[in-house]
Amino acid sequence: MGTTGDNRSRPDRTRELADRLFKDSGAALELYTIYLGERLGLYRALAEHGPATSSELAERTGTAERYVREWLEHHAASELLEVDDTKAEPGLRRYRLPPEYVPVLADPDDLSYEAYKGVEIARAARRLPQLVEAFRTGGAPPPQVWEPEGRAEFNRPQFVNLLGKQWLPAIPDVDRRLRAEPPARVADVACGTGWAAIAIAQAYPRVTVHGFDLDEDAIAAARGHAEETGLADRVSFSVVDAADPAQTARYDLVTIFEALHDMSRPVEALRSARQMLAEGGTLLIADENVEEEFTVPTTEVERQVYSWSVLSCLPDAMGDPQTAATGAVMRPSTLRRYAIEAGFRDLQVLPLRTDFWRFYQLLP
Repeated sequence: MGTTGDNRSRPDRTRELADRLFKDSGAALELYTIYLGERLGLYRALAEHGPATSSELAERTGTAERYVREWLEHHAASELLEVDDTKAEPGLRRYRLPPEYVPVLADPDDLSYEAYKGVEIARAARRLPQLVEAFRTGGAPPPQVWEPEGRAEFNRPQFVNLLGKQWLPAIPDVDRRLRAEPPARVADVACGTGWAAIAIAQAYPRVTVHGFDLDEDAIAAARGHAEETGLADRVSFSVVDAADPAQTARYDLVTIFEALHDMSRPVEALRSARQMLAEGGTLLIADENVEEEFTVPTTEVERQVYSWSVLSCLPDAMGDPQTAATGAVMRPSTLRRYAIEAGFRDLQVLPLRTDFWRFYQLLP
């Protein structure tokens, strides 16, 4: 047998790949069990009310004991939960969510929260058969439906904890305008369920924020969040196309957070955002923190971004005959080209890079 460039034999590489896929399948299945724990409130019940037997947890959550018992045993065997006595009768074993795991599995406002990934994986899997057909035709699979679990609010902890407290204060000209008089007006384009708009209003008590999104269900959820947080007087949401040239309001800050790469016509969206800017206003974009150029092998972050691009981001943009077909791996050079085409004179990469996002300030 021949050898590869890294001096490993073909049988070695074959075995390594087979082992990798075995582990990947276990990880995928584990995420589906996490989906169940998140959707059924099992983690929250353990976090809020303490250790429980399968019967106690079933009673707390209105679920069937036998299903819950299997889920608890799986989670203990996988070291996601702790069990007090493995030798006890199945129905008498008490299971505990370790306090160190509460932020990851039961607190959606914590920066460590990751249980939403189970929801994301379940949503992505639902339309795989249609995606197979889309690959053959070049079209788009049907949009992901809101029900039964809604959209995972995966950016909520970052917005609530970092956007108004660290990220925006680190951009001096933006921070000054948001604190100044007359009160600034902010537009959040592709606002989703509204947490960026809410976080900005919480951090800057003078501003008003208007969020735009095409998803009626997301806007309904965003309005509910604004009411719940007591900010409905300064934060409003509308079902509006970001590329609609009929926008007449002017804003001191327009934001597009992790959404531009999903838009089928990003240049039109940027052109519309530019028209929305008041004199001296700023367009702030945050998007995936991918490599500057195509690199093999790449980082763990870019591998995940590429996976989501194949399964969701690119397909969602392919239904438009004039789509730019950007995909989630939007490199800085691509965004710079879009910005220039949209009439911006320059694009600055801000020194705000996080593990997952890169920030851009576009200058009209």
